[in-house]
Amino acid sequence: MSVDYKLLPSPCYVLDKNRLSDNLQIIEGVADASGATFILAFKGFAMWSVFPLVREYVNGAAASSLSEARLAFEEMHCRAHTYAPVYDEKDFGQIVRYSSHITFNSLSQYEIFFKRAKATDPDISVGLRINPEFSEIAHGIYNPSSPGSRLGVTADLLGDNLPDGVEGLHFHLLFESDSYTLERVLKVVEKKFGHLFPGLSWINMGGGHLVTGKDYDREHLIALLQDFRKRHNVDVILEPGTAFAWESGELVATVEDVVENSGIKTAILNVSFTAHMPDCLEMPYKPVVMGATEPTPGKPTYRLGGNSCLSGDFMGDWSFERELTRGDRIIFMDMIHYTMVKTTTFNGVAHPSIVVWEGDGKFRVVREFGYKDYRNRLS
Repeated sequence: MSVDYKLLPSPCYVLDKNRLSDNLQIIEGVADASGATFILAFKGFAMWSVFPLVREYVNGAAASSLSEARLAFEEMHCRAHTYAPVYDEKDFGQIVRYSSHITFNSLSQYEIFFKRAKATDPDISVGLRINPEFSEIAHGIYNPSSPGSRLGVTADLLGDNLPDGVEGLHFHLLFESDSYTLERVLKVVEKKFGHLFPGLSWINMGGGHLVTGKDYDREHLIALLQDFRKRHNVDVILEPGTAFAWESGELVATVEDVVENSGIKTAILNVSFTAHMPDCLEMPYKPVVMGATEPTPGKPTYRLGGNSCLSGDFMGDWSFERELTRGDRIIFMDMIHYTMVKTTTFNGVAHPSIVVWEGDGKFRVVREFGYKDYRNRLS
């Protein structure tokens, strides 16, 4: 049974457990067929209340901070593959204890922390992030290979030999990409860094692999990974975030008012774009709204506005089948990945609840938010 949005509280993020399971089955199937290891990147999806389900299919996590590494240890029951652009001296010992792999962003970070990592845990596997200075990501905010990027070591700096004790290389060059983009990326990586591969135990190909997308050529990915592993005799790790939660849930909102200015009608909602859907304004991108279309002559057309006081807290425009009125539900599609992880309490606006749709008309509210959540982020 599909989600019955009329039953749910508003506002809320709702995760459909069955759709999440479908994604997990796809990821497990690709991992088994390719021989690669897939782990969940918490930066994209960190809804730990469903980790018991995730662990049935995948038992690994990618972390970028002490908090994420600890979440992996305590809630995913695994030690994390940890990478951060820079490590904090006071946190580093704990990060190592929660990590099975640790990747350094620069040669200077390696020099500062390598011996300390090995002294804390002699078995931890150490890697370096590389920057092949190539990416097909069109959005600059998400492109780690832009000129002057702070992320990763370029081939000219790394030279002909790996630093002592480095067992792996890590790159992250994709964004909701297909396997053919990965194929082109791998050709550049092999050309620039392939001479170092014989000394490696693993290569982490980062995230951005949209393997659960409906048009993704998974057979091509499987063949690509099988060939890479065979030719280079290394373990291959992929750490998508989006793919795990892709199209697995929505953000349920309610129209609280309709205002008009200069001929533009705005439906003001009980959610905020800047606080609850920040990627829409950062990227920017226009989310899909259930039952709505692009502006259509002759149909009621509205801008959708958030409930914060930020002037730019709006998106538009959409056309609907009828006039919107106070109390109407607005359902934003595909709002689970890279959404909940980025929310804020800006303006103190009510944070959406987090709900799991169990199926058969049943749902579970796993978290509600109130004043203390807002207050406790401040001093």
